[in-house]
Amino acid sequence: MPQKYSDLPLIPEIQSALSSLEYSIPTPIQSGAIPPLLEGKDFLGCAQTGTGKTAAFAIPILQKLHLAGKNPLAKHPVGLIVAPTRELVVQISENIAAIGKHTKVRHTTIYGGVGQRPQVAALAKGVHLVVATPGRLLDLIDQDYCSLSRLQYFVLDEADRMLDMGFMPDVQKIVRLLPQRRQSVFLSATMPPPIEKLAAALLHNHVTVMVTPPAKTADRVKQSLMYVEKSDKRKLLDKLLADESRSRILVFMRTKHGADRLYKSLIQAGVSAEGIHGGRSQNARQRVLNMFRDGTVRVLIATDVAARGIDIDNIDLVINYDVPVEADAYVHRIGRTARAGASGESITFCDSEEYKHIQEIEKTIGMPIPVDRDHSFHSSNAEDHELRMYANKDKNRGFRGGNRQSQAAPSRKHKGHASTSRSVERGPSSADSKVGSKTLHNANRKSIKKKKSPPRSGNAFSGKPGSGNASKSFGRRAGGKSKRR
Repeated sequence: MPQKYSDLPLIPEIQSALSSLEYSIPTPIQSGAIPPLLEGKDFLGCAQTGTGKTAAFAIPILQKLHLAGKNPLAKHPVGLIVAPTRELVVQISENIAAIGKHTKVRHTTIYGGVGQRPQVAALAKGVHLVVATPGRLLDLIDQDYCSLSRLQYFVLDEADRMLDMGFMPDVQKIVRLLPQRRQSVFLSATMPPPIEKLAAALLHNHVTVMVTPPAKTADRVKQSLMYVEKSDKRKLLDKLLADESRSRILVFMRTKHGADRLYKSLIQAGVSAEGIHGGRSQNARQRVLNMFRDGTVRVLIATDVAARGIDIDNIDLVINYDVPVEADAYVHRIGRTARAGASGESITFCDSEEYKHIQEIEKTIGMPIPVDRDHSFHSSNAEDHELRMYANKDKNRGFRGGNRQSQAAPSRKHKGHASTSRSVERGPSSADSKVGSKTLHNANRKSIKKKKSPPRSGNAFSGKPGSGNASKSFGRRAGGKSKRR
């Protein structure tokens, strides 16, 4: 493994740019990717965001395009990088511009949410490399503004995010348009079965580098879980924001409407805050990211749609205001901090309705999230709910990596709260309840069958004639056809 960039066979133009960017030591994914990519091999990389994946594929592609010395042809790029979000496309483009500033490589970006005319003009002029989102790229291909017939280098970045966002059909269409002879790079933070299948179809004689095990959180992130009532979440957030030592804070919410309400409310309270989600325009999202990056905005409220587009160093704290529904989203959220070798912190607010998601997260990351009870809004009700769920779990299912009940023991003895075992023993288990209700239901059905049906002309409840509804009801029961089947 090369210890420095100077140990890699890179041209002076690339070495000079890396030196000006103060890049001296390659990350593990870069050390594993750059040599085989320079040799022309396909590459599969499994690593979290923030590990230097962009430079890992950009450096060798830029070097090979520069050394080829060919002028780009109109509408026929020779390199294509596909990413899931507009923010990620812009960030990849910025990295390419910085690393390739001394080369002769020309590139452009293609994404939706903006007019296509500048993008069409750039393709008509001719570019070596295109960085694109799937939808807009296919639109321009369909309109004959872009062709992949001469493509030599193909990169699929954040493949698992493509799957999560429903872009896989578009990705498969793009793959079918690629020439057979090409070099491919496949990058993903996690490797679920559909992603493994796509990688197998796309890559040939490839080198694999697994930098971080799939769905594992960054080791340098200090994680904590705070139980809080839903109505107290905003008060707890205000308490955390009062700590001025945290200069850059990222808060995640589940919905864009919630994100809008929160950041506008924080602004009214005098907090330097902004929001970013899929409902805002591309220009607005980029403006907000720039303000957060340069420190103009201290608190950024975001949704999962925007999570992987936030590639900003020195984020002090990530707060999960809402617990993510998908366990992988938790991994990607807290991966926004502790980047580029730094340490970071994440805090997750959890009310009693959200604990079911915490269980799945802990199973995925393979460890319990440490509980922090030393705050003003600790909710014993939410914690009690958690402990009951742990006590009632089937022994053959669920997370087995830690003893949550022993963690919570100190808080179980305060006044007004029974022990975990008593709360469990108070009534029958859910399984017993289901069996009991089923037995009672069957018994009632048998007793109904034994009773003699009343006359069709009378009212079943009063015995008086003249009830049309009763007649219809008993007409169905006595043999008339029911509309429900």
